[in-house]
Amino acid sequence: MISIALPKGSLEEQTLQVFRDADLEVRRTDRDYNPTIADRRIEKVKILRPQEIPLYVQMGYFDLGISGLDWVMESGADVIEVADLSYSKTGEGNVKIVIAVHNSEEIDDARAIRPGSRVTTEYPNITRKYFESLGIDVHLFTSYGASEAKVPDLMDVVVDLTETGSTLRKNGLKIIGEIMESHTALLANKDAWEDPEKRAAIEEITTLLRGVIEARRQVLLSMNVPGESLDAVIGILPAMKRPTVGQLHGINYFSIQTVVQKRTVNELIPRLKAAGAEDILEIPITKIVK
Repeated sequence: MISIALPKGSLEEQTLQVFRDADLEVRRTDRDYNPTIADRRIEKVKILRPQEIPLYVQMGYFDLGISGLDWVMESGADVIEVADLSYSKTGEGNVKIVIAVHNSEEIDDARAIRPGSRVTTEYPNITRKYFESLGIDVHLFTSYGASEAKVPDLMDVVVDLTETGSTLRKNGLKIIGEIMESHTALLANKDAWEDPEKRAAIEEITTLLRGVIEARRQVLLSMNVPGESLDAVIGILPAMKRPTVGQLHGINYFSIQTVVQKRTVNELIPRLKAAGAEDILEIPITKIVK
């Protein structure tokens, strides 16, 4: 029914994991660029460079694609962003396009970059517009990888994508500006989006993928609580709505289940135990569909 383009390279592993967790496993061999997904809604899958995917989706070669918002902006593709999937090559989170120079440079702001500076980047269109907005005339050189290694010997400035900035710092560079924040996006072709049958399939698949992303941020907590501690424990618990509470048979104990933010659970569990909770289980969640 619909065709999908998935990204090769840095986003590949995480994308395949998201689809696997959504029960849309991509079946392929190491050299297979034409994998399959055993789902009646998906008739064709291709794995391509993320730089190419937005334009291919725009042109209708694919109904749906996954790429970074940075490549949508760089290519100028006219597509619909169906969902912000908010994962990167190392897991959850967004990335940034930044401006960096060598540590020996005595500048700490992109507006202080000298006219005529040599700038290397994989994003010539985004970079050109940025420096034009600053009124700084620079010489742009399109990079095809390892951009940070070209400064200062070949280039003066690098405009690059980063999650933490650690690779830039390891190469003796410092960040002096930020152009934009980017995220992994689920993109749809406009004609496919207007087709009722295809749109229904796209929305169903989007629900599954979003459910996986949402579940990564949450865990299920299950515990037993004596009756005299019930109010104290419930008073500590955050919950998506209200915790599920059920009395255990024949004794003054209650079973509690609730969904909480994963980032809070390491501090929450000791507090629950101190309040009287027993037999506390932390259970991973595969999907959350709201």
